[in-house]
Amino acid sequence: MRWFFSIVLIIATSFTSFAQITDAEVEARAKEVGRSLRCVVCQNQSIDESDAPLASDMRKLVRKRLKEGDSNAEVIDYMQQRYGDYVLLKPPVQTNTYALWFLPFLLLLCAFGWFFKVARKAGAES
Repeated sequence: MRWFFSIVLIIATSFTSFAQITDAEVEARAKEVGRSLRCVVCQNQSIDESDAPLASDMRKLVRKRLKEGDSNAEVIDYMQQRYGDYVLLKPPVQTNTYALWFLPFLLLLCAFGWFFKVARKAGAES
């Protein structure tokens, strides 16, 4: 049974070595990944939109990782490990980002509550 898995592993690795990604595929995937990563020196721009030198370096790194055979998710995970959660344009919901995700809704709810309280008070005085 062990030899069977060895043969399957050898065959699988030989097929992946023959599979070459074209430059057009790498470019399309790099643009897709680049739209989900934030330039760490720009104000809320993706690395695909930014003209900053660091964004250019990040785009090169994304293309390099894609050419090496990483999937889009693996490239994003690599960039997240390297630069932190800030590099993601859509940060994950974690305990340290609850305020980021839920505070706007809480403030909006408070604003509606204040508005209705003031409107009710003004209606009662009329």
